Amino acid sequence: MNNIFAITKKELKTYFLSPIAYVVFTLFLLIAGFFFATYLINTQQATLRPTFYNLIITLLFFMPLITMKLFAEERKAGTLEMLMTKPVRDSEVVLGKFLAAFSFFFVMLASTLPYVLILTKYGNPDMGAIWTGYLGFLLLGAAFISIGLFASTLTENQIIAGVLGFSLILFLWVIGWLSGILGISSDSIFNYLSFATKIDDFFRGIIDFRSIIYYLSVTGFMLFVTIKSIEVRKWK
Repeated sequence: MNNIFAITKKELKTYFLSPIAYVVFTLFLLIAGFFFATYLINTQQATLRPTFYNLIITLLFFMPLITMKLFAEERKAGTLEMLMTKPVRDSEVVLGKFLAAFSFFFVMLASTLPYVLILTKYGNPDMGAIWTGYLGFLLLGAAFISIGLFASTLTENQIIAGVLGFSLILFLWVIGWLSGILGISSDSIFNYLSFATKIDDFFRGIIDFRSIIYYLSVTGFMLFVTIKSIEVRKWK
């Protein structure tokens, strides 16, 4: 556990020394504020659901930016090999980097909490739907991060890692829509694998434990695959 927290601390410091992290954070705040203010002014409805839906689209682009450098940069600089020679397990390295990226994402998401205070001060929002919406965001973010982390192990180029991460995330996001376009049954494997078909319940205040298990399973599986990817490349 000490190794995991040490790696998490190191990566968090790197984030807050990186201009990309500040750019992502600033853009996220600006976009989130724009969506929230625009909807509130135009509709006068005390809800965060439309803001949540719009923010998901930004995460499709931002999450690969957050994760693309985690392994790619170290491989290019040659520091990953040095890290692996130390008394630290591959799983500890992966979990430490994952927790750092998730912590950064958590801070980004927490920056939207003032919107909740505004809604409660001037309206009567459905707090249950708001908190389940945040839960869905955290679960979805964890899955996005695990996919981006895996993509970062596949190349030394951060841009390529970002594009790969975005492509994988986007595929799992639209796969449910593709099944509809192709006329495939709503009970198909495509709908089961789709991120989009499961997040809506959270935003409506419904906690479906099957969706929770799905997001956690995707996150766990991608972290496992990431560990195996590191092991394979370490012995090349």
